[in-house]
Amino acid sequence: MNIWITVLLFLAGLALIVKGGDWFLDGAVWIAESTGVPRFIIGATIVSLATTLPELTVSITGVLEGEVDLAVGNAVGSVTANLGLILGISVVCIPSCINRRQFNLKAVLMVGGGVGLMLLCRGGVLSFLPSLLLFAVFLTYLASNLVDARSGMAESRENRPERRTVSHRQAVRKLLAFAVGIAAIVAGSRLLIDHGSQLALLLGVPSSIIGVTMVAIGTSLPELVTTLTAIAKKEASMSVGNIIGANVIDLTMILPVCSAVSGGRLTIGGQTTALDLPVCLLLCCISVLPPLFKGRFYRWQGILMLAVYGVYVALLIT
Repeated sequence: MNIWITVLLFLAGLALIVKGGDWFLDGAVWIAESTGVPRFIIGATIVSLATTLPELTVSITGVLEGEVDLAVGNAVGSVTANLGLILGISVVCIPSCINRRQFNLKAVLMVGGGVGLMLLCRGGVLSFLPSLLLFAVFLTYLASNLVDARSGMAESRENRPERRTVSHRQAVRKLLAFAVGIAAIVAGSRLLIDHGSQLALLLGVPSSIIGVTMVAIGTSLPELVTTLTAIAKKEASMSVGNIIGANVIDLTMILPVCSAVSGGRLTIGGQTTALDLPVCLLLCCISVLPPLFKGRFYRWQGILMLAVYGVYVALLIT
């Protein structure tokens, strides 16, 4: 009987994240259309802040419960999964052009956050005061998004001076769909991780493999759902903005907060400095260099990111 309850809850989680992703993205697209803010910026701010809630929650909870390796591994591993798996899938499916004016600075900040985190963690400890340098990158990122949002709204007013009116009822309905959508994604992700892990154990899958897959990818499920929904709805800019934004938040905001919560000194494991951070930084470079220089993503680039992620997971398992 227990296994059937586990299966039902697993399927309920799957249904929640699929439907939640649909509502969430519809609400995000409506916000972009009604305000005139570019889709990439909406994805890089509102959507990415919402989809990183699981990573933030898991990392802070891990620190408070003494599971420091889980907290650090979750933040870094989520960036690796976002780039190697999720952005890789997105680029293979939709190798799109990008707006370099909106993309370039944010991409450089993401890589800079990765480099800064690697340098600060070299001694095996991330201290709070030095980690404020990472938080400064996060604040720069937010300021850049605000400038781009204002610029996008001004351009929208010039190109569409008549500016359509939005009814109060429609605004409430769309914003409610956005909020309910992210809540459904987070709740569904939790059900999927918990009961998917239980199912795997019942089927005899080793716990080490469950940790590498279910936990590492599990907290990135909101980004994955948003990306897959964006692919289905041909909203590539929203997808890329979401992933870049989520990664900047993971690299520059979550770990400084965890360092503060841990008393000002966050212990960094040997695997993180020797393997996790170098692979994360490699994927950062692969993901941003072609768009920085050529203004577009390429299908070969997505295949390469998926291959690097596959090798990384294989190294973790062996």
